[in-house]
Amino acid sequence: MKTKIRQFPLIHETTFRNRTEQNLEFRDVMDRISRFIESDPRAVYDLVVTTDSQTHSGHTKAVTYVVAYRVGRGAWLCSRQIILPREIRSVHEKLSLETTFSQEIAALFGFAERDRLESIILPYLDQGADIRFMVDIDGGAGTKNKTAAYVAEMVGRIEAMGLIARVKPESVMVSIADRETKRPYRLRVAST
Repeated sequence: MKTKIRQFPLIHETTFRNRTEQNLEFRDVMDRISRFIESDPRAVYDLVVTTDSQTHSGHTKAVTYVVAYRVGRGAWLCSRQIILPREIRSVHEKLSLETTFSQEIAALFGFAERDRLESIILPYLDQGADIRFMVDIDGGAGTKNKTAAYVAEMVGRIEAMGLIARVKPESVMVSIADRETKRPYRLRVAST
């Protein structure tokens, strides 16, 4: 007997969330990151965008995180999810989609947004303050790594945006998204 695969809708969230807040617009994300940096403007910050995805029965769940990491001393982060109504099995397609979803969010941090964040730390550069904008890619270069053949392509896409691209083992922020993608999306059935 053949098992019926549940049909999932395409969900491409446009708002972000974290443990304490829901439905954050991008301007809210910028405000939260700005306040986080303003609370310690002399620190070094990595602003990282990363996406991971996992294939489940009937769908693929992708989660993109924005992480404002105060190096060695905490972070503020938020995420959004995308549910694709099919099972993606191709390693190349999966890595390419993850990179695309990361690029979509990274592109929101345009000149004005980067300038806003950089201006917070600017008076403290001589005291070691810094901010780096990067994308963590869920791929690595080892001979046993299935993504190795595609890493140069993904890195090139990120570097073409003027951002730093990190791959495994340096792409440590991917592990945050990885935990969330392990759980399949739960369809909410409307009650009658």
